[in-house]
Amino acid sequence: MSGTVKDASRKVALVAADQLGRRTAKHRVLPDMLIVGGQRCGTTTLFKALAQHNGFMGPTLRKGVHYFDLHPEQSIDWYRAHFPTRGAVEAAWREGDGRVVVGESSPYYLWHPLTAARIARALPGVRVIALLRDPVERAYSAHAHELARGFETEPFERALELETERLAGEEERLRTQEAQRSLAHQHLAYVKRGEYIDQLERMSRAIGAENMLVLDSADFWAAPERDWPRVTEFLGLSDQAVSLKRHNARSRAPMGDALRAQLDAHYQPFDERLARWWGRVPSWRR
Repeated sequence: MSGTVKDASRKVALVAADQLGRRTAKHRVLPDMLIVGGQRCGTTTLFKALAQHNGFMGPTLRKGVHYFDLHPEQSIDWYRAHFPTRGAVEAAWREGDGRVVVGESSPYYLWHPLTAARIARALPGVRVIALLRDPVERAYSAHAHELARGFETEPFERALELETERLAGEEERLRTQEAQRSLAHQHLAYVKRGEYIDQLERMSRAIGAENMLVLDSADFWAAPERDWPRVTEFLGLSDQAVSLKRHNARSRAPMGDALRAQLDAHYQPFDERLARWWGRVPSWRR
């Protein structure tokens, strides 16, 4: 089957699933956990690993719902409509060997300025997982990703030069709800999105540090057999083995040394604050 036909079939299936979900929303559950980001830090791989676990259930036919960032005008029942029915969760619990967790992965949640408070209000006690990657590599990977998706047209160095201008006033427009969405804030924030500490502190204040698990992507994928049990323990799942195969990786020519050094210097004070907050030195600073 061609990619075009597959895409069309998927769209039809999504529409049908969403219609059914809305009709049966009152019989469905809200998520227990969220993978909130960061973008290009391994969130898809972690979600696909969780999806193999017999104690995990995700949204219907998708990885993320983007309720708290892109669809806040919708009702909580609209959000609930994307998740499994209580009957399906109960059946999975009876057939499994422990707790059943329902979750989604929307990497824009960590970066969007309003989502932390929205999550805390709608899902008290929800468990949140964030993954962090070398912010220099993250920025370079995000640029390649947005180029491929058509949101970016400029080469990397020029995109970095334009970032301040592109983002000017966008966060304030989102915060004041003058705008519901910002293409630049969502897709063109290469440097700012790697200043992780401010985003993590905001999320932690909203939901509670005890409800957050922050993973270093490089460490996690270097030794998943060591860190995977941290994920299952945090979520209250059995320590079931799964395949941890990387997804969404993009190959690209290496970044120039001068630009890398410039970005590395920019991130140093943010990474120092991150290390103090996190209680560990991130892999890219060791």
